[in-house]
Amino acid sequence: MTDDSGGMGDGDASAILIPLHEARRERLDQPVRFDRRELDQILRLYGRMVAANEWRDYAIDHLTDRAVFSVFRRASEVPLFQIVKDPKLARKQGAFAVIAAGGRILKRGQELGRVLGIFDGKLKLVEA
Repeated sequence: MTDDSGGMGDGDASAILIPLHEARRERLDQPVRFDRRELDQILRLYGRMVAANEWRDYAIDHLTDRAVFSVFRRASEVPLFQIVKDPKLARKQGAFAVIAAGGRILKRGQELGRVLGIFDGKLKLVEA
């Protein structure tokens, strides 16, 4: 008797081969997202700022190239801040950034906790 299965049973799922280019294409087609740990850090900060009556609303956008958590004082306005995750910049400037309403990058880095540290100090309105 000869066994042509090569030592693999009929129900062995590890024997299924998937071409690498197909796996990459599937991964690239999916939008960038905040993972659970990152979202937990952001929502903890959001809760503190809502309790301090500084922020009132938020929006999450999962785009093909980046994920954006926008913070609003009122839902009808432009966002006060945007917390952005851009994986393409991970090796250069850092995947995470906090962007102000005018588009100015306030802080950028590799670790979300350090980037969100910009909100630990009291932000003040500076009159020009």
